Amino acid sequence: MQLKSGSRGVWAVAIVVLLLAACGSGDSQPGAVRLAITDAPACGFDQVNLTIERIRVHRDADAGENASGWTDLRLNPSRRLDLLKLNNGVLEELGQLSLPAGRYAQLRLVLAANGSGTPANSVLPGGGDEVALDVSGVQGGIRVAHQFSVAEEKVTDVLFDFDACRSVVPAGASDYVLRPVVKAIPRNGATISGYVDAALTGVAVSAQKSGTEVRATVADANGRFAIAFLDPANSPYDVVFVAAGRATAVVSSVPVSTSAGAELSRIDAPIVLPTATDREVGGTVGPTAARSSAVVRARQVIGSAGEVEVRRANANSTTGSYSLSLPAAQPRLAAFSTRLPLSFVAAGQAGRYVLSATADGFVTQLETVDLTSSSLAWNVTLARQ
Repeated sequence: MQLKSGSRGVWAVAIVVLLLAACGSGDSQPGAVRLAITDAPACGFDQVNLTIERIRVHRDADAGENASGWTDLRLNPSRRLDLLKLNNGVLEELGQLSLPAGRYAQLRLVLAANGSGTPANSVLPGGGDEVALDVSGVQGGIRVAHQFSVAEEKVTDVLFDFDACRSVVPAGASDYVLRPVVKAIPRNGATISGYVDAALTGVAVSAQKSGTEVRATVADANGRFAIAFLDPANSPYDVVFVAAGRATAVVSSVPVSTSAGAELSRIDAPIVLPTATDREVGGTVGPTAARSSAVVRARQVIGSAGEVEVRRANANSTTGSYSLSLPAAQPRLAAFSTRLPLSFVAAGQAGRYVLSATADGFVTQLETVDLTSSSLAWNVTLARQ
């Protein structure tokens, strides 16, 4: 039985695929999978456009693109999405697919070829011109291994979160390559929300665990932010605020549950980030074989929150170059409380960061740096594992 498609949502930054199903077996009546998309914010782009042609589902996590047993949802016409409009908990419904009851383990998002004229897949750099995005590495579809169950005439929600920031990699002087970073997350997760000073632009707000970003967003023109689809099982989260020319701020140990999210500030008393001088860290990552997957991160120890990630950058896959802009000011920290406004105090060492360079198949390299007085260059040559 084909279930009725869900209503269409709005655009935002990150990707989500919703699976409507429940546990069950047998072949008398099918269940269904419902599909949608959301995104986390991208770095330095005004647009990140992908055109989805079809979505594929298979029972085997290891099935190749030409294996038998695939069930496809074809989007007619193909759907061109600006991922950067999928932000602050907004999502776009894509459709629904009827499936036999049982367990499934793999999904693939198949993108349209760029062709001639306006590219199907592209990026618009801030202040630049639209550039075709090279998706040749995912011609068989963007693969996501995820186990879920479909029951007869039942539905369950699951999301795929597409991180455009981590997925778009510069290549040479002006080209870009898609290296997709996608994961499945619960659609019915919790939300951490609030307001930052509306006079600030481009404030990145992320929920982190042990210094690793889980989900992120960018505050809108009114200063509002909403980090949606957080798994309550991983609660609490540290919430990190970063903006150009401003000190980093952290709210530590923010709890969420299946029944409630968390509010960190209100519109009449937004979170204010003190001014700061930014320093630049830049250089190259080598050897050549490491550059296609090389990432440089800057982390900082901030009081009771411990280590948090402040900035990250994909190295240029051709030249290995990268650049990070980091505040030299002392960061601010507030403990979570339901009584607002929160009280922020200076915490951690001003300008002190731990840099890490990583690449698939190579040993991670670390460097502690002090940016209180000047910018610096850090050139890295990684060793093979």
